[in-house]
Amino acid sequence: MVDSGMIKWESPSNIAIVKYWGKYGRQMPRNTSVSFTLSEAKTITSFFWEPKENDNPSLDISFLFEGQEKPGFAQKSIQFLNQVADDFTWLKHHKIKIDTTNTFPHSAGIASSASGMSALAACLVDAHLSITGENTDEDAFLKKVSSYARIGSGSAARSLFKSAAIWGKNERIPYASDEYAVGIENYLHPIFLDFHDDIIIVSNKEKSVSSSAGHGLMEGNPYAPARYAQAQNHSFDLMDYLENGDLKRFGEILELEAMTLHALMMASTPSFILMAPESLHLIAKIRSFRNDTGLPVYFTLDAGPNIHLLYPDDCKTEVDLFLKDTLSADVKVIKDRVGQGAQKLL
Repeated sequence: MVDSGMIKWESPSNIAIVKYWGKYGRQMPRNTSVSFTLSEAKTITSFFWEPKENDNPSLDISFLFEGQEKPGFAQKSIQFLNQVADDFTWLKHHKIKIDTTNTFPHSAGIASSASGMSALAACLVDAHLSITGENTDEDAFLKKVSSYARIGSGSAARSLFKSAAIWGKNERIPYASDEYAVGIENYLHPIFLDFHDDIIIVSNKEKSVSSSAGHGLMEGNPYAPARYAQAQNHSFDLMDYLENGDLKRFGEILELEAMTLHALMMASTPSFILMAPESLHLIAKIRSFRNDTGLPVYFTLDAGPNIHLLYPDDCKTEVDLFLKDTLSADVKVIKDRVGQGAQKLL
């Protein structure tokens, strides 16, 4: 048993192929989702603990983001630790310090909650093992971390695993679960193991609606039942395409999922338009480029205007030229690719 110490983890963001949109209960998904784990877009979190000098039962947590106090960033982490404190009773008896940083800019079209909450959950569970002296194997550890990361941010459940992950039960995928995500690297055709994700920053402004609010709007959306059925079918079919290396059908699902997500937001009450005019312009350009070249270059979007351009490694030269010719000099592109999941640093 270790009364005080420090643990450091890094965890990446992920890009959903089949989208998670709609939840119930304690951050449970209404549908199965499948994602690629990213490589360069990461959160690095240091977690310190030491015994309290008093018996105050409330949590004693200090939080730094990139070396500075940021109340907005701290709120989510502190809320998360309060939510899970009954499962980690030692939290109430220790002073906690969290110091976290991102390798990518905030509001850059990358899900910072996914990387941030998965890194924090990894630190929390790892610290728990040190404090209690419990032992666990890697698979059980990742499942436990994923189940807690899910409480902080649903998509964070998927960020921990190498290459790709699936989250949300599906009658036709027996290993998929609502409680935690499962790594699916062993199901991937080799062509997907070095896939690229170039993130074109159309806008770095805050989203007009938070992801949490967007999930809530699904409860009254008349198209929700059809959407959930579509996602279940897409997830099942996608697993075949990922295993067989079927880039064309993979791309069809990838793009249809993106457009469906935005259509659902436009059809909600109240409605939101999350794309920008430049998003639509780029989508048209990407489709023309694909038609003209025959290259398997596809797009997706999360709940915002920024474009994720996904393609296999052997298309890199042509895509770089396309972006250079298409984008103005002031448009930022973040170059990322499929990565290795969460890693313990200390």
